[in-house]
Amino acid sequence: MKYKRILLKLSGEALMGDRQYGIDPMRLAEYAQDIKEITDLGVEVAIVIGGGNIFRGVAGAMNGMDRVQGDHMGMLATVINGLALQNALEDADVKTRLQTAIKINEVAEPFIRRKALSHLSKGRVVIFGGGTGNPYFTTDSAAVLRAIEIGADVILKGTRVDGIYTADPEKDSSAMKFDYITFDDVLSKGLKVMDTTAFTLSQENKLPIIVFDMNKKGNLLKVVSGEPIGTEVNL
Repeated sequence: MKYKRILLKLSGEALMGDRQYGIDPMRLAEYAQDIKEITDLGVEVAIVIGGGNIFRGVAGAMNGMDRVQGDHMGMLATVINGLALQNALEDADVKTRLQTAIKINEVAEPFIRRKALSHLSKGRVVIFGGGTGNPYFTTDSAAVLRAIEIGADVILKGTRVDGIYTADPEKDSSAMKFDYITFDDVLSKGLKVMDTTAFTLSQENKLPIIVFDMNKKGNLLKVVSGEPIGTEVNL
């Protein structure tokens, strides 16, 4: 395996499958099998999930809700998704721990870096819920922050497209895909990979990002093995 320890970033929408909202158990089961495949090979896996399939603080704020209140609701949505993924992984016989940035002691451990590192070294998948625990920060920022804290080799951003394009490939058939692109080029071209705070934090810490299609069976194993799947963002 090219990477020993990874941080997998999944959007909340990725868990919807073909549904309009909520969680698709079939999609969860597929993800769990893909993750099991690499953990069985000794890869240490940490995961950050968004909550957009349940609630987005930004959307709530646009409809008149207080932004801080909305972001707290979004954090709770990520915990719901984390619990769902934890259940799917354990059904696949993968040992897990769910840690949250906001204290919900009855359902998850609080995030403690040393505990997270201990779990990873024992082969457990660690799911980080609750974002950063602060409003105004996205789960992209949480993913980069946690990846740096645990010393991950790479951030793998699983999406429904197979990489970064010059434009949205679902809307523009002439969009061209990048196999490799630098952090500076992403910024100069105005490409959307992560929000600016998360992206800048990744760049400053020299932490590469690979954007790939998580919904294609076997892609996660290929990425971790070093095959040129998706788009790599690096220095």
